[in-house]
Amino acid sequence: MLFAVFAPLIIAFIIPFLSKYKEKIHTGYFVLLVPLAIFIYFIKFVGTDFTPVLQQISWIPSLDINVSLYLDGLSLLFVLLISGIGALVVLYSIFYLHKSEKLGHFYVYLLMFMAAMLGVVLSDNIFVLYTFWELTSISSFLLIGYWDHRERSRYGAMKSMIITVFGGLSLLGGFILLSVVTGSNSIQAMISQVDVIISSPLFPLIAVFIFLGAFTKSAQFPFHIWLPDAMEAPTPVSAYLHSATMVKAGIYLIARFSLILAASEWFFVVVSGFGIITLCWGSYMAVRQTDLKGILAFSTISQLGMIMTMLGFGTKAAVFAAVFHILNHATFKGSLFMVAGIIDHETGSRDIRKLGGLMTLMPISATLALFGTFSMAGVPLPFLNGFYSKELFFDTAIHLPDTSLAAAEILQQVIPYLAVLGSIFTFVYSMYLLFGTFTGKQQLDQLPKKPHEAPFGMLVAPAILIAGVIVIGVIPNLFNETLLAHATSAITGQEIDKHISFWYGFEYPPLYMSLAVVGIGFLLYWFKKYWTRIYTVFPGKASLNDIYDGLLVRVETYSEKITNGYMNGSLRRYVALIVSTMTVVTLLFLFFTNGFTYTTDDLAPISIGQVLIGLMMAIAAIGTIFANNKIAAILILGVVGYGLAILFVMYSAPDLALTQLVVETISVALFLLCFYHLPALRKRTEGIGYKTTNWMISISFGALMTLIAISAHSSKWFDSISTYFLEQSYKLGGGDNVVNVILVDMRGLDTLFEITVLGIASLAIFGLIRLRDKGAK
Repeated sequence: MLFAVFAPLIIAFIIPFLSKYKEKIHTGYFVLLVPLAIFIYFIKFVGTDFTPVLQQISWIPSLDINVSLYLDGLSLLFVLLISGIGALVVLYSIFYLHKSEKLGHFYVYLLMFMAAMLGVVLSDNIFVLYTFWELTSISSFLLIGYWDHRERSRYGAMKSMIITVFGGLSLLGGFILLSVVTGSNSIQAMISQVDVIISSPLFPLIAVFIFLGAFTKSAQFPFHIWLPDAMEAPTPVSAYLHSATMVKAGIYLIARFSLILAASEWFFVVVSGFGIITLCWGSYMAVRQTDLKGILAFSTISQLGMIMTMLGFGTKAAVFAAVFHILNHATFKGSLFMVAGIIDHETGSRDIRKLGGLMTLMPISATLALFGTFSMAGVPLPFLNGFYSKELFFDTAIHLPDTSLAAAEILQQVIPYLAVLGSIFTFVYSMYLLFGTFTGKQQLDQLPKKPHEAPFGMLVAPAILIAGVIVIGVIPNLFNETLLAHATSAITGQEIDKHISFWYGFEYPPLYMSLAVVGIGFLLYWFKKYWTRIYTVFPGKASLNDIYDGLLVRVETYSEKITNGYMNGSLRRYVALIVSTMTVVTLLFLFFTNGFTYTTDDLAPISIGQVLIGLMMAIAAIGTIFANNKIAAILILGVVGYGLAILFVMYSAPDLALTQLVVETISVALFLLCFYHLPALRKRTEGIGYKTTNWMISISFGALMTLIAISAHSSKWFDSISTYFLEQSYKLGGGDNVVNVILVDMRGLDTLFEITVLGIASLAIFGLIRLRDKGAK
C-alpha cells in the first residue's frame, strides 16, 4: 500500500523529463500506467471475505506520528474511485489536451493530487492525514489555475485555496484537540475512546473544527461558492476533482469520524441540516445557470448535500444509501463532465443558450448524456443506478430514529419535504442540461466551431463510466456484497445485510415521492420560461460571492493601509517595532507565568577583576553613543566583545571564549573593511521626542534581557538537561568536551545545515559582487 500511495509522487519527478518527448508520444500515456496499476493492485481486495489491512512505517515515533495506512471497506471504496476514475481522466485528457499545452505541469499536478487523495483516505494517523489533506488543497489550486493566463482561472484557484485552507487549519485544530484528549494520533485508537472524547469539555470545539474542515472541502452551504469558480479548470480536472475525488474528501472525513461525532444528538442536526440546505440550494441554483459546467457545478453541490444529509441520519440504512450514492454519483457525474468537455471541445462553447439540436451532429455524446442525466435525475428505470440510491434516500428520510432534541424533531418533520423539493429541481436541471443541449433548434452561426462528433479516444472514458451506470443498475447487489456492505460496516461499526431491489410494491412510500419528483419536475421543466423570473426576486441581487469578494477587498484594503503604515523605508522604525513588540510580549509572558522571581542560590562567586571588566564593558558600550570618530567607535565597541571573551575565560569556558574572540575579530575587521561605505558620524540633531523614544526602547530592551537572565536562573520549570549531556557525551560522542560533542555529534546535522546556509550566502554575495563588477564595465 505504501508504494501505491507514493508511486504518483515518484513518477511526478520523472514527468518533466518525459514531457520533452510529447511531440512523439503524448505524456498522458506514461501517466496512465500509474492509476491503472494502483487500481489493479487494490481491486484484488474486493470480495465478500474482505478484512481490514494495516501497514505502518515509523516516521516520527517520538511524536507518535507514523505513516500508518489502514485499508478497510470505506478506504477501499475511495481508493478504487480515485485510481479507477483517475485512469479514465488521464485517458480522456490525452485527447482533450493538445500537445502544445504545458503537459508536464498538468500531469505533475494531477499526480500530486492523486497521491494526496490516496494518502487522505488511507491514513490512520491524523497528522499524516492532515498533511495529505493540505496537499490536496495545494495541488487542486495548481490544477484549477492551470491556465494561468486567464484571470478567471487565477481567481477560481485562489478562491478555492482560501476557503479550503481555512477549513484545513480548522481541521488541524480539531485533530490537535483530539490528540490531547485521547493521548493518541491513531483514528482507530480514537474510535475506541468515544466515551472519553464525548465526556471531554473540548468535544464541542473538536466537532466544530472537524465540521468546518469537512464542509469547506465538500462545498457545503455556505462554503460552496468556491466550486462553481473552480470550473475554470480544464474539464479533465473538473471530472476528477469536482465529481469523484476532492469534493468527496469532506464526505470521507465525516464518514470516517462518524463513530465519534455521531455519539452526540447534535450530529444529526448539524450534518443533515447543512446537507439538506445544500441539496436544495444547489439544485435550485443549477436551473439558473447557462454554462454547462456551471450547471454541473451546482449539481455537484446538491448531490454532495444529499450524501451529507444521509450520513447525518446515522442509521445503517442511511449510511448504506450514502455509500451507494458516492459510487453512483462518481459514475454519472464523471461522465457528464466529460461530455460537457466534449461539447466545449467540438463546438467551442459551453453556453447552453447557443447550443441546441446537437443530437443529430453528436449522436454518441447525446446518448451518453441521456443515460447520465436520467440517472442523475433519478428517473425510475431499472438500468440506471441513480434511481436506486435516490429511492433509498427517500426511504431513510421518512424512517429517522427518535430523538429527545427539539431541534432534531423539527428537522425530522421537514426533511422528507425538503428531500422531495431538492430532487424536483434535480430533475429540472437534468432535463434542462440534456434537452437544452441536444434538442431544439440548431444555432450553428452562434458557435465558434462547426459541431461534429468527438474522436473515438475522447469517447472511451465517458462510455466506460456510463457502462458502470448501467451495470450497477442491472446488478446492484453484486457491488453491494463485495464493496458497499464493507464500506458501510466501516462507518457504522456494525455488519449490514442490505438487499437492493428496484421494486418494493405499491405500498412503498418512496415510490410516490419519486413519482411526485418526476411529475412536478417535468411540469416545471416544460414551463421553465414562465417561472424562472423568480430568480430576480430570490436570490435576486443577493449573493454569497458578493460577500466573499467584499470581505476580500476590505481585507486587502486594510492590510495594505496597515502595512504601508509601518513599512515606510525607515530602518529605525522597523527595529523599534520589532524590539518593542519583543519587549511587551515577553514582559507580559513573564508577568502571567510568575517569571519575575529572584534567587541567589547556586551562584558562582564574583571577583573584583570580573566586576572591573563588567564596568569596563558598560563604559565602552555607553561610550559608543558619544563617539564622533568611526575608528574610535569601532574600537570601543570591540572592547565590549573582547571583554565578554575574557569573562568566558574567567568562568572556565575556553571554547566559548575562543568562539567569541573569533567572531569579534571578524566583526571588527569587517567594519574596518567597510569604512569606505559607512556614513560619516555626525552630531545628532533629532528632537527631544525622538531621542526620548530611543532611550525608552533601549532601556526597556536592556532591562528585559536582564530580567530574562535572572528569570532563567531563578525559575526552574523543568529539570536541567545539563545532567543528561554530562552523562551521555562520552558514551554517545566519545569526547569529554561536552560543548564539542553537542555541536559536532548531537547537533551534527544542525551544524552541517548552518554551514550549508553560510556557504550558500557566501556564493550569493560573490555572485552579486561579480554582477556589480560586470555592470561597472
